[in-house]
Parts: sequence; C-alpha cells; structure tokens
Amino acid sequence: MSGGTLMLTVVLRHDQSRNLEQLQGRLDDADWWHGFPPEGCEVVSWVVAMGIGQIVTLRLPADRLAAVNVELERRAWGVFHTECYPTYDFVPVRERLTRESDARRGAVLR
Repeated sequence: MSGGTLMLTVVLRHDQSRNLEQLQGRLDDADWWHGFPPEGCEVVSWVVAMGIGQIVTLRLPADRLAAVNVELERRAWGVFHTECYPTYDFVPVRERLTRESDARRGAVLR
C-alpha cells in the first residue's frame, strides 16, 4: 500500500484478567511507551475511556499501516485486545453539511 495519508483509530481494550501493575509490567517488557506508535505516525489523540481502555487516533502515511499492525502485535497483545478502524476528521464535513442544510432551509422559507 502506498501513497496518501490516512487516519486510524485503535481501541485498546484492557485485559481485565490482570491488575494494573501486571499490565504496566507487560508494557514495560514490550517497550510499549517507546515503540508505539512506530516512527512516521502522528498521534492525533490518545484518551482513556473508563470501562473500555484507551482510544488512540493516528495519522500516518498509508505505507506505514503494516508497521502499526506489527507494533500492535509485538507490543500490545497480552495487555490489550485491539480493534482498528480507519477514520477521518468529520468536523469540516459537518460544517459543510450544516451550511448546505441552512441554504436549503433558507430557500424553502423564502
């Protein structure tokens, strides 16, 4: 895969069969905090959702997608259950749709 940039949302669901100290130990052993995300990937957001885990949105060149997958397999498995979703920034789209809706409604009200 080559060309272009994409956004990827990664849901890291905590393995609730382990306590926090066990999870942190596994992350340290896997060098998680230095190895993820891999080089060339920008962290757009990284939040904790209580009861779920962590939700990370990355912006990356399309040709780095395989590297993200490998680093998740190498560093996250055994600590998190991972889910990955291609995503995009909807804010500009929402703003455009709102303007278009306002224009349509204005045309109807006239």
